[in-house]
Amino acid sequence: MMEQIVGTKLDYAIIIIYFIFVLGFGSVFGRFTRTTKEFFFGGQRFSWWLIAFSCVATTVGSYSFIKYSAAGYRYGMSSTMTYLNDWFMMPLFMLGWLPIIYFSRVSSIPEFFERRFDRQTRVAAVVVLMLYMIGYIGINFYTLGVALNALLGWDIFKAAVFIAVITGIYVTFGGQTAVIMTDLLQGFLLLIAGFALFFLGVHYLGGWGEFWHHLPLAHRLPFSGFNTPEKFPMVGIFWQDAMANSLAFWFMNQGLIMRFLSVKSVREGRKSATFVILLLMPLASIAVANAGWVGKAMVGKGMLPANLDANKIFVLVSDLICRPGVFGFIMAALTAAMMSTVDTLINAVSAVAVNDIWKPFVAPNRSDRYYLVIARGFSVLAAVLGLALVPLFASFKSIYRAHGAFTAAVTPPMVVAIVLGILWKRYTPKAAFATLIFGTIGVFLSIPGKMHFLLKPFSHGVGPEGLIFMRALYGLIVCTAIALIVSFFTKPRKEEEVIGFLVATIRKAKERFKGGELNDREFAPPILLELREGSEPEAQIHLQDLEKIKAKLGDLLYVADKRRWLGGLKSMHIKAGTPAEKPGIILLPAEQIKSARLKTGELVRVEKIM
Repeated sequence: MMEQIVGTKLDYAIIIIYFIFVLGFGSVFGRFTRTTKEFFFGGQRFSWWLIAFSCVATTVGSYSFIKYSAAGYRYGMSSTMTYLNDWFMMPLFMLGWLPIIYFSRVSSIPEFFERRFDRQTRVAAVVVLMLYMIGYIGINFYTLGVALNALLGWDIFKAAVFIAVITGIYVTFGGQTAVIMTDLLQGFLLLIAGFALFFLGVHYLGGWGEFWHHLPLAHRLPFSGFNTPEKFPMVGIFWQDAMANSLAFWFMNQGLIMRFLSVKSVREGRKSATFVILLLMPLASIAVANAGWVGKAMVGKGMLPANLDANKIFVLVSDLICRPGVFGFIMAALTAAMMSTVDTLINAVSAVAVNDIWKPFVAPNRSDRYYLVIARGFSVLAAVLGLALVPLFASFKSIYRAHGAFTAAVTPPMVVAIVLGILWKRYTPKAAFATLIFGTIGVFLSIPGKMHFLLKPFSHGVGPEGLIFMRALYGLIVCTAIALIVSFFTKPRKEEEVIGFLVATIRKAKERFKGGELNDREFAPPILLELREGSEPEAQIHLQDLEKIKAKLGDLLYVADKRRWLGGLKSMHIKAGTPAEKPGIILLPAEQIKSARLKTGELVRVEKIM
């Protein structure tokens, strides 16, 4: 065991101040949360850049710094493989899945399953999705507990309880708006801290030349061997992380889906996803893994002993190279990473619990205020259930293997059902149900050690220690086979019943979303208009101003505070109705102005959505 690391009083003060600041910063957004729509989706009003940075914070959990620093220490630069695979599924996400869920106005992934298939499939999806999300919460609590154990000597479970309380408070009161705004802050923080750690580490070693020279040759390569080493083979990483895990993250992670349902338009969502994949994710892969690279170079140079616990290399390197105060900042970033992932998942569990369990089965047709109270209660319950799983994840030898084994075991059935559901109209309700139920059973059958013979046909030459990676491929093949076989022997729904839920019918979904014929004219930059109170239920804009934004009567508009840096915090969607008599102004109903927190007499940005 590595002995306890003790920071200075300044380090602890910074960490405590950070906790207090995030708690206050997140909780203050409770005033922006008065309905369940705002609690779960933030009112569908945010700009792409805000969502992009908050997505990075959601992607980079506490397990990321601990897990990928450990992988970087063991395997070098190839540890970035797991972060740089998401572009495989981006075309399908941006052109298919994102517009389908946005325009169909679904509030959860299980709701999609009912509307695309039937109610029993929705129930099965709830079970699988809850298992996935609560397990994800548990592994995040566990990994931060590991870090605080190394830092303060705290018991891992007690440390997890402490973090759960802090995170639960601001999510419970602030909802999705609090999650997005705190994750924006924490996304910046974790990237800055990660690169600061890399710079300080290289400087501590004596410069880039010393750092590079003392890395073993295998640690300098961008990929591991095809099927070696057994515990980190390239083929295993591809199937587990590039396919199963990345598909799960972008297609079935309710937390991420809710983030994209919070953007002001699908066009903004696509901008956000592009920015995340092409720029922010590569930066994040370096930020989370570099402590492992630096630690390995230190071992090569004789500055650290060779028998280190890889799971604690992040904390050890941070303490060694950082001056008082900087170490506290780095540890605050680790905390930020954990909270920014868990807050999203807690909010997501609450959304599924209310929209897919409480509303349809327990207490239908109640007031929105009632469901908001229930949503906050489920936020607390989600944190408690995640804590209950901490001892389970603590039983694994490696955080990386614990995380990979968990996701590969629970994700294949749902990702197969989603992908086939949006691409293949012949995919039947009975087949989707069978995929979720029997696919999950089939994957779990491969988990016990004596059942690993099921994975050997998919091994690609990987040794016994690496078979755990091939569970993802096994699961994808088994679930796809179930889906195809059952579909060919059962009856699909009529095509008119699934319009809007297939990639081929997205245009119809857009027309339903708008409530009228689409305006296919090119988009124009927004214009500034003076806001005034009007008497009509729709927006009143002069025809001359509508022409400037390539809009016409009946189009859906986006009206926002002129300050772009707010990211859409004060904004709204509304249709263009009766024209205004004078150009340069926009008239909105008083209730809408109040709901969007805009002020009459001030300039607002107006643009066409569709």
